[in-house]
Amino acid sequence: MLQIFLLALFFALLSGLILIRYSHLHAHYSADSDVSSVQKFHAAPVPRIGGVPIMLGLLAGCLLSSFLNEVWWPLLLLLSAIPAFFAGLIEDVTKKIGPAPRLFSTFVAALLAYILLNAGLFRLGLPWADLVLSRFVWVSVLLTVVAVGGVAHAMNIIDGYNGLSGVVAIFIFLAIIYVCFKVNDVVLMSVCFAMIGAILGFLFWNFPKGLMFAGDGGAYLVGFMIAEISVLLIVRNPAVSPWFPLLCVIYPVFETLFSIYRRKFLQGRAVGYPDALHLHQMIYRRVVRWMVGSKEIRHLTQRNSLTSPYLWALSSCSVVPAMLFWNNTLVLVGFVLVFILSYIRLYLMIVRFRTPRWMRLYKSVGR
Repeated sequence: MLQIFLLALFFALLSGLILIRYSHLHAHYSADSDVSSVQKFHAAPVPRIGGVPIMLGLLAGCLLSSFLNEVWWPLLLLLSAIPAFFAGLIEDVTKKIGPAPRLFSTFVAALLAYILLNAGLFRLGLPWADLVLSRFVWVSVLLTVVAVGGVAHAMNIIDGYNGLSGVVAIFIFLAIIYVCFKVNDVVLMSVCFAMIGAILGFLFWNFPKGLMFAGDGGAYLVGFMIAEISVLLIVRNPAVSPWFPLLCVIYPVFETLFSIYRRKFLQGRAVGYPDALHLHQMIYRRVVRWMVGSKEIRHLTQRNSLTSPYLWALSSCSVVPAMLFWNNTLVLVGFVLVFILSYIRLYLMIVRFRTPRWMRLYKSVGR
């Protein structure tokens, strides 16, 4: 496991270094130069092709895992991820691929994994739902495709600040590693170690200074791998509750569902209409009051990076109980409901300017 982790880390670190060192050669295509958009919070153009180091690190880790474990399905899993990764990467380079085609690409990727690896949702831990899934294959296919695509898209939604989605993903993979250890699924555990190594190699350049962004390619790749590894964990290990991975990813998933509700029913806008009202953006604007008003790049970058730990803490509130009660469906369902209610309460407190004083972070420009 250590060899796989270190190899993935090395390749992600090295490729990230090369991309940043020679950014002047590709910045015309790869740099995120739009610093004024409603959903942009960086201060200067930054390469947004961090998905490339993540993919290279993951490829190296999966190759070693397949060699050491004498199985080749991790490479088939990586092959399935290609449509989701490249759709995002093309958007990062051309800025011309909309949300719908990117989401559709994750559906295609999920279908590939279903065919190549039998990675499907065949049970939900609910008797009536399990009966339907066992009788109607097309329901299982549809549910799997939508679930995997939804998680991948949700990880892209929360990819807004330095280190935010990367550390959340690492939390999730660590929880999956723990459960893989409990059920003795060594190969799946090794893929998770490869993912953590690849993400850490990217995060070295992303947090806290924001020298590189994951972009849509990185976000969709990480989200797809979280979803597919979760599906495979359930398929390969009947003792694991299907609600374990759902509780692990409930933060990005509910963020997405809440955003759809907010735009469609509260604002009367199209679901895909961009705004700056995600929870992480509200925390940035109303909780992290660090050097507000300063236009210095270092102050803007610091404030960007100081936002992420709030969401790391929020994510851990779901990941930790998921890890502790990984085989208890009833308890996991209860924690899902508790998280949803807690999220809504936190969001309303921030919107109504009732955030507790201990949560607010202040530093004046003149100090």
